[in-house]
Amino acid sequence: MKFLDLAKVYIRSGGGGAGCVSFRREKFIEFGGPDGGDGGNGGSVWAEAVEGLNTLIDYRYQQHFFAKSGQPGMGNQRTGKSGDDIILKVPLGTEIIDEDEETVLADLTEPGQRVLLAKGGNGGWGNLAFKSSTNRSPNRANPGQEGVERTIWLRLKLIADAGLLGLPNAGKSTFLAAVSNARPKIADYPFTTLVPNLGVVGIDGHEFVMADIPGLIEGASEGRGLGDQFLAHVERCSVLLHLVDGTSSTITKDYRTIVAELEAYAEELADKPRILALNKIDALDKKTLGTRKRALEKASGGPVFCISGATGESLKDVLRAIHAEIIADRKARNPVEVAPWQP
Repeated sequence: MKFLDLAKVYIRSGGGGAGCVSFRREKFIEFGGPDGGDGGNGGSVWAEAVEGLNTLIDYRYQQHFFAKSGQPGMGNQRTGKSGDDIILKVPLGTEIIDEDEETVLADLTEPGQRVLLAKGGNGGWGNLAFKSSTNRSPNRANPGQEGVERTIWLRLKLIADAGLLGLPNAGKSTFLAAVSNARPKIADYPFTTLVPNLGVVGIDGHEFVMADIPGLIEGASEGRGLGDQFLAHVERCSVLLHLVDGTSSTITKDYRTIVAELEAYAEELADKPRILALNKIDALDKKTLGTRKRALEKASGGPVFCISGATGESLKDVLRAIHAEIIADRKARNPVEVAPWQP
């Protein structure tokens, strides 16, 4: 299945059915009066977040969603049938954006969460609704309201607790495969990862979701390489794990490149808690490792974890640090602790 995180969709709600002008005509009933029914309501267009989806690929092949209009009213006080609603089922974490590509209409993050995108038109009143003490035989009815037509964008931002950052070949996919049940593609050339990957990580009896995005290069904010199109998938993360290739001869430059691209993309993303780790230490001798670790600590101004995704060295230490940041972020967002429910 191909990964698609942005889709343009054209929607239109149904128009309301027209009211009916009708009069009762029956034998032996002298004053039948009006009996025109109302028109049916048009169908509406909704968006609903559902579990089990992780891409917007369905909206590449079908982009137009038009709800049916309501049927006109009929005689004998019969109301027209309303049009059926259309529900766009989207993955959790989908943003509904207006046609200007800036205005966020809704952010669907909870299963079953719904938002009304286009309301169906109301059905018109039949002439029965206009009957009064002074107008016993109204000869008019209302037309139904027209439907709403609009263009929207669906943008998927994966929901993960932690995100992986780094240059191509920094060992992000190897790390994710070593600590989770994910099986991303791993190879010895740049840009092996072309789409984001998710994995469930377990540590000390706790679990969290980690996202691996394609590697960034210098100038990604200007569209070089794969650009920064996938950075949106780590915007919701509580903490970012920045992996630096320990076998690189330009450790500090590699670190500053990623930090610069984060700052160019969004200030909020650059301010997120980050854990720095020097990867591939199994390929370094002790002297080189010590020199590069000190250089990276000096450049970042903080602690540096020394790990190896291939051999599993010190992976638990960095996972515990990530989990601690996730717990701290959850407490900051929800300061009131809810007691676990018991029957």
